[in-house]
Parts: sequence; C-alpha cells; structure tokens
Amino acid sequence: MTTHSSRSGLIDSSLVEDMFCLNDDIYFLNHSVGKMPRSTETIIKSSYLQPWQTSEGDPWPQWLTVIDKFRQALARLFSANAEDFCPQTNISSGLSKLLASLPLDKSRKTLLYSENDFPSIGFVMEQARRMGFETRCLPADLNTLDINLWEQHLHQDLAAVLIAHSHFNTSKLTPASDICQLARDRGIFSVVDVAQSAGVVPIDLQQLGADAILGSSVKWLCGGSGAGFMWIAPDKVESLKPLDVGWFSHRDPFEFDIHHFDYHQSALRFWGGTPSILPYAVAANSIEIIEKIGVAKIRQHNSALTQRLIEKLNDHTLNTPKDTTKRGGTLVLDLNTHHRDRILQDLENAKVRFDQRTLGIRLSPHIYNTIDQIDLVAEILNS
Repeated sequence: MTTHSSRSGLIDSSLVEDMFCLNDDIYFLNHSVGKMPRSTETIIKSSYLQPWQTSEGDPWPQWLTVIDKFRQALARLFSANAEDFCPQTNISSGLSKLLASLPLDKSRKTLLYSENDFPSIGFVMEQARRMGFETRCLPADLNTLDINLWEQHLHQDLAAVLIAHSHFNTSKLTPASDICQLARDRGIFSVVDVAQSAGVVPIDLQQLGADAILGSSVKWLCGGSGAGFMWIAPDKVESLKPLDVGWFSHRDPFEFDIHHFDYHQSALRFWGGTPSILPYAVAANSIEIIEKIGVAKIRQHNSALTQRLIEKLNDHTLNTPKDTTKRGGTLVLDLNTHHRDRILQDLENAKVRFDQRTLGIRLSPHIYNTIDQIDLVAEILNS
C-alpha cells in the first residue's frame, strides 16, 4: 500500500479511512481499542464460518491455517520468525504461564516490575509468590526512561524483569533494548510488554534483544480482543517448562498417549488446550493491514499530530514526554482545575472519544485521525 506524507510527517488520512469503520466522532481511544477494519466481517465469514458451515468433514485443518496466518503476520510486523510466536488469550494469562515456566533458582528468585506497569501485571507478579518467587516493585515516581535507574536495580538476585515498552499511564517509552541488554549481561530473564507500542512504534525483535515479549492485538493493531501473543527468544525456549499445558503444547498433538507428554520444540509449548480461532482470524487480518500501511508511517503520522497538539496547549499539564523519541502514541493531559468540568463537557459535546486515568485524560490519534481533528481538540482545550 502506498501513502503520501508531507514534510510535517502527516499522512493523507483519506487514503486509509475507507479501510476502517469510522463514525462522525473524533476517536482518540486507540490506546484502548483500535477501530475495526471494514474487511473484518468478510474475514470472519471466510476464515471461520464457511469452514464450519460448508465442510463435509472436520473444519479444524482449515481453522488451524488461521493460526499460521496470525503467527506469520506477527513475524512480518516484528521482523522475526513465525515459529517463535505463540497465541495467548491476553497478556496476564501469558505472563502467568511464562513465570510458571521459569526454573526456580534459590539465589535468583526475585521478580522486578514497576508501579507504572498496567495493574494486572502487578496482580500476576504477586501471585507468583505462591510459586516461590519474591517481588520488587519500582516506585511510580522513579524515572524509568533513565537507563542508570535500571542499572542500579537489576541486581543479581533477580530471576526476571518486566519492562513496559510504553507506559499506559504516561506514554513514556522506556529504553527497552538497553534494559534487555543489561539484563542479559547479568543473567536476568527479560520480558517486554508491548501492548501500548505494537502498531504505533516500530519494533524489531532482533534489535530489541528481549528474552520474551507479550502483546495484544486490541489496541493500535486494531485486531479486537482475545488475540494476545507471546514471543520467546529461540535460545531460551528449551529452558522453559510451562505448567499450564494441553494437547497443543505437545510436540505431537495427535499422539494421543495419555501417559506421555513431550514439550513442543517451539514457543507453541505455551499454547495449551483446544485453541480459539475466531479472535485470531480477526487479528491476523488487522495486523496485515497495519503492516501494509507501515508502522513507521503510523509512527510518523501519530508523532506529527501529537506534537501539533502539544505545541498548541496553553495551561494544561502534560504528563507525557515532550520529546517524540521518548513517548509512545498517547498524550496524557492533566486539565486546568478551574475549567476541567467545562472542558470535559465540551469534549463530550464535540464527540471526542477519550478516557481518564489518575494522571489525566488520554488522547491517542491513529493513522485515520486528521490534523483538523487535532486543531478542534486544541481549540476546546484552550477555550
């Protein structure tokens, strides 16, 4: 697909707007759920319903090709190999499986994460105590953009570190590749959460250097819920022994010997039992669309729009880095207290779709959002 950009970095959104189901609103909730591609309904029928409706035999052979397409789409998106990806329901479930698979070393049994991580990360980490792990949490006020901070906290007692590539509450873009390198040098297993960056920030897994990544298709990838994913570095797979397994975790799922289990040789050892198909049919199509548009172009467009809004702001507090290279795709604004209620109502009246968290409102423009929408939002915020 070809799109045109100007020197400002903006893409002509009219070239892609017909690809997505858009309304007459200003949709800045892409950090939560990306807009549905128009082709989704057709894909559901052809990939999921038709094999079920028309097959004279078992629809599973056709259904399982959907998973292959999902993994292949992820491989192209992240410059990796398809066999190193495994479907997951969501990030929390994937993290639970991953932590349970780690070998427990008495001298290395601490898990490190941050108060800036999505809350469910903390829920999973604390439950890992039941497996014999201990936890350490970086306070929210520490600067996670500073590699020196991570160097000071990546101690020799760590089994694993969880790194949010882009924080959900501030859109801070952490130096994930540098953190992963530090962790690997110190024998610490690194897990990167790419939920808030995949699809809006280019990610090359060869350069990232993580031991594992966890992600979701529901946000910038516009792939709907239920199609999470896990990637495992090839040199780490054999050392990981998940407890939550099923017949699709088996090296030979059709062996059907109840007394014999052999882990799949790839990341699919984390797959589990009978898989869902529908969410991955939807997500594979969406990821292919995002990949064809180009994450680099989406990043350029998003950065131009968010930078324009930043430059137009008057007296609101920006809780997101001003430096484009240090922020993800979202702006977090703490509104002026004196005008807050009126501004919120004006935004609602103008059909601006956003949400609120502790540090302010979150605004996330995608490839189908326009400069006119940004200017209208800026006018409301400054009124």
